[in-house]
Amino acid sequence: MIITISGAPGTGTTTLARGLSAELGIRWVNSGELFRKIAGDKNISVRDLNRQAERGPEIDYLIDDAQKALAKDGPGIFEGRLSGHLLSADLKVLLKADLKVRAGRIANRESKLLEDSISETRVREESEARRYKKYYNIDMDDFSVYDLVVDTGKFNEKTTFGIVLAAARSLIR
Repeated sequence: MIITISGAPGTGTTTLARGLSAELGIRWVNSGELFRKIAGDKNISVRDLNRQAERGPEIDYLIDDAQKALAKDGPGIFEGRLSGHLLSADLKVLLKADLKVRAGRIANRESKLLEDSISETRVREESEARRYKKYYNIDMDDFSVYDLVVDTGKFNEKTTFGIVLAAARSLIR
């Protein structure tokens, strides 16, 4: 079974993907980790890598190719902003939440001011939206590729997990 988990920063994709991987006993591939690893290998910040990625598709394509290759190896939870658009999957999930809710989560996680988190998150999302439109012709506001969209501003972590787990288990027969 291939499950994709997509969503903007702070929606809870990592928490959900980690939990599903443990519960279903299948591997978890995190494209954000791949992105952070590239930034670390280059000894630059994620923000700086985002700026580099705006100049050409090579960085995004590296991550995409890695995900596609790993998906060929069998079952997995594939977490990434574009995973639902790029991979064939049994279940494609999108998590969404209001910017202020997401930025609050990020601020708490990274010990920063809410205002800074809102500003940084907005800049990052605008950068990604431009890149994804330019390189893939993907509109990040188009949710039509997803089988399930969950508002994590409305549902807590446990409820979100239950909703998605029930959907995944309904496909295992």
